[in-house]
Amino acid sequence: MLADPLAPLLELADVQDAVASAREAADAAMRHRALRRQGGAVAAEVSLRSAVASAALAGYAHEREEVRAGVVTEPVVQGCLRVAAALPSLVDTWQKAPGQVLARLDVLAARGSVPAAELGHPVAAGPRLDALMSLVAGGTSAPPLVLAAVVHGELLALQPFAAAPGVVARAAARLTLMSSGFDPRGLIAPEVGHLERSPEYVGAAGAFATGTPDGVRSWLRHCALAVSLGAAALTEVAEETWTAPQA
Repeated sequence: MLADPLAPLLELADVQDAVASAREAADAAMRHRALRRQGGAVAAEVSLRSAVASAALAGYAHEREEVRAGVVTEPVVQGCLRVAAALPSLVDTWQKAPGQVLARLDVLAARGSVPAAELGHPVAAGPRLDALMSLVAGGTSAPPLVLAAVVHGELLALQPFAAAPGVVARAAARLTLMSSGFDPRGLIAPEVGHLERSPEYVGAAGAFATGTPDGVRSWLRHCALAVSLGAAALTEVAEETWTAPQA
């Protein structure tokens, strides 16, 4: 049998502890009582916050309430909203045809930003991207959070779709968490955590791209923390939804 290519990542210092802590935080947040009766409203709010955070990380920061009100027409923000809304419908296809899903994410993210003829066509592909797609399709038994972090980091480094590489990478990471069963309802938005620690996000992504053990370790730990912060955001949304006056 071939060795699992992600197995060595679990031996990096503090990675297993960080992953376990994030898993615990996510599980605790997803037990909130508001999700039993108002899960749809919570999921919609998380989707909005995910989109707003991803757009901000791409350099297009806007107030959440302005985006909610529909007054922000900036193409990247609109692309992030389309991506966030489409994720549940792409979960079942992600592990079966990840390349197809990436192309779809690019179309959703970059429509209105680049000529239509350029949408959905990778500008950079090769063995490294093929290897990543194989991991998504079941080529590893690593914890979902580790796989999601690798998917995210690799897509940021490779940028196979040039128009909105960060938006696509963040969406692919979230899809990995959803399709793996880590977050089947799409209630955790790591993008919120990445934005909260945006300098670290940029630095750790650059470190991951070097391929050094320390660089990869810093990225994995950052991604685990982003999930924990996303879990905290879920609890905040759930509390607000639970305590909101009922019509």
